[in-house]
Amino acid sequence: MVALVILPGMDGTAQPRAEFVAALGSGIEPRVVSYPPDRSGYAELEALARAALPQDRSYVLLGESFSGPIAISIAASSPPQLIGLVLCATFARNPRPFLGTLRSLLPLIPFGLAPIRLTGAFLLGRFASAPLLESMRSTLAEVPMATLKARIGAVLGIDVRPALSRIRVPVLYLRATEDRLVPRRCADTIAAAIPQTHIVDVEAPHFLLQAAPTATTAAVRAFIETLPQTAAKQAIPS
Repeated sequence: MVALVILPGMDGTAQPRAEFVAALGSGIEPRVVSYPPDRSGYAELEALARAALPQDRSYVLLGESFSGPIAISIAASSPPQLIGLVLCATFARNPRPFLGTLRSLLPLIPFGLAPIRLTGAFLLGRFASAPLLESMRSTLAEVPMATLKARIGAVLGIDVRPALSRIRVPVLYLRATEDRLVPRRCADTIAAAIPQTHIVDVEAPHFLLQAAPTATTAAVRAFIETLPQTAAKQAIPS
């Protein structure tokens, strides 16, 4: 059975991905990596993700939003047993470069004061249902605001584009059609650097695993069905 290792979004928890995981059905073993609420740097979170990778079976790595750069970095190193990469509403560098200048001001920005309905209206748009808003509220309550700000700061400084050309496994990019955080060009940048990338547009907001679990699981299952069941050993050019 192929494993699907899921690296979560900025919250770093498993709960918001529960419906997506349940919709995967049989034949795929989902493994959601959770990030400790006091860890925020990409390097330390990548180390945690690498420690969770299966050693006894083939697997596909899924990097959601914040975790995309971690998944890219891992895939570029051609770890044993990796047969495919799924990138979900994510990026190889800061998706909003003009915000990089605000990195030093993050500790002063009162993110936590915005009502959840206002935050949800921006992030979810017309998909802002009561269940999704409640899921967002309960998830944010589990992660310290200082950690969320630190992870936002990490996003503003990240750039793993040099790693893209070293990825040899097939890649599926799930692009949300109504994403207000990650522009469409982020998928195009990745596809331009990795020729074996297949982009699937899903009618959803940025949180597409949560808002469109049926469509995303269908795309992931179809992708996995095209993959070899064992990892090929390929040399990475120096």
